[in-house]
Amino acid sequence: MVFGQASAKPKPNLIWILADDLGYADLGCYGQKVITTPNLDRMAAEGMRFTHFYSGATVCAPSRSVLMTGLHHGHTRVRGNAGDANPAAQALKADDVTVAKALREAGYKTALIGKWGLGDIGAAESGLPRKQGFDDFYGYMNQHHAHNHFPDFLWRNETKEPLSNVIVPVGEHGAGYATEAIHYADDLFADECLKFVSDNKAKPFFLYWAMVIPHANNERGKILGDGAHVPDYGPYKDQDWPNQDKGQAAMISRLDSYVGRMMDQLKALGIADNTLVIFSSDNGPHDESKHDLERFDPNGPYTGIKRSLTDGGIRVPLIAWWPGKVKPGVSDHPGYFPDWFATAAELAGAKAPSNLDGLSLVPTLTGEGTQKEHEFLYWEFHEGGFKQAALFQGRWKGIRSGGPEAVVQLFDQENDVAEVTNVADKYPEIAAKIGAYLKTARSPSSDWEPQWQKAGKKKAK
Repeated sequence: MVFGQASAKPKPNLIWILADDLGYADLGCYGQKVITTPNLDRMAAEGMRFTHFYSGATVCAPSRSVLMTGLHHGHTRVRGNAGDANPAAQALKADDVTVAKALREAGYKTALIGKWGLGDIGAAESGLPRKQGFDDFYGYMNQHHAHNHFPDFLWRNETKEPLSNVIVPVGEHGAGYATEAIHYADDLFADECLKFVSDNKAKPFFLYWAMVIPHANNERGKILGDGAHVPDYGPYKDQDWPNQDKGQAAMISRLDSYVGRMMDQLKALGIADNTLVIFSSDNGPHDESKHDLERFDPNGPYTGIKRSLTDGGIRVPLIAWWPGKVKPGVSDHPGYFPDWFATAAELAGAKAPSNLDGLSLVPTLTGEGTQKEHEFLYWEFHEGGFKQAALFQGRWKGIRSGGPEAVVQLFDQENDVAEVTNVADKYPEIAAKIGAYLKTARSPSSDWEPQWQKAGKKKAK
C-alpha cells in the first residue's frame, strides 16, 4: 500500500454520528413538518448543512464499508449484505486500511460505539472493530442482532455483556424482540459516548457513534406488526396515530436529543472549538416498522427509499458542526461517504492510502483553499439483481440494470430532482459517457460478482 505524506497540522477531535435508515427529509432543517428535531436543527443553524450529499450505498453494510475505507461501492471490500450465507464476504480483512487505523497511527484514541456490521465473532473475525483500528468497542457486531433495540446482550470489545431485557429469539441470529424491555441500546450508547468524550478530552480522539435508530426491528414488525419499539412515545404519545407512527417519530426525536446532549457536553468540557462533529445517515428511509411513510414524507422531493438507487435511497442529510472553524451556512457541494477518510486524514495530519476515492471536504468546511470536485460518484446494488448508478458532474444521474450492454437511464437532476423523466434520448452523448464509466467503475471481487437480472431471472455475467 502506498501512502501519502503526513502533515503537521493541529489535531482536532473528530466525531462521526451515523443514524440508521434516516431519510433526507426526516429532520426539520431538511423540510420535516411533523417530527420535531430541535437539536439537529440547531446544529445545522450553527454549522454547515449539505444539501447534495450521498451515502456510500443504499443498504447498511456496504455503506459503512465505504465510510470506513474511503473507497466507493465498486472498490470497497464489503459491497452488500451477505448475512449467514457468506459471513466472510461481509467482513473487512487484515489488509484493509480504515480511517480508524489511520487516525490511531496519527495518535488518536479511537472508539466505535453502536452498530458495526463489518465483522463478527466466528467466521468474520478479520473484521472485528479492534482489528480495524478501534481501541474500544461497545455495541452490536452483527446487523441482524441490531434489529432488536432491547437486546439481551451487547459486546464490549470481544466480551458479551448481558442485559436484563427478556427476548423472544427470532431470525438468523436470535435477536428477536423483547417481552420485558428495560435497557434501550441507543440510550446506553449515548451514555457511553458522553463518557468516552469526557475521559479523553485532553487528547485527540475519533468517535464513530453508529446509532441503530430509526432502523426497524424487522422481526417484531413481521410478527407483531410494529417494528418501531421504543421506551416511550415522547411528545407523540397523545397523537391520534397508530403506534407504529408514534414509535417512528419518537425514535427520531430521541436520536435528536442524543445529539443535543453531545453538543452541550462538548461546550461544557471546553472542547467544542477543537471538535468537528459530522451527522449523517447510512442510507435512505425504511418502511419496515409498518409506519405510514406518507405521514412523514421522509424522502422529501426525491424518489425511492432504502434499496433504491434513485436519490431517495442514497441522498442523505449531512451536517458539519465545529464552532469557530466551520462557518454557518448551506453547501450544495456534491459529496459522499468516501470523502470522510480524506477529510479526517487532512485534519489529523494522518497518512492516507493513495488510492482513496474520496476528496477532502476541508476547503468547503473551513473556507480555506479550493474544493476539488468529483467527476463521478458511484453506487451499485446486489440484492434482487445487480444495478449500477453514477452521478456525473454533480448533475447527470445514470442508472443501469440488465447487463453491461444495457441502456442507461439518464436523469437531469438540475431540472428533475425526482428523477421522473429519462432524457437519455435527448442527451445520448452524456448517457454514453456514463455507460462507459459504469463498465470500468468497479474492481473485480469474487465475493461480489454481478448477477444481472432480466425478466425476473438472474443471469451470471
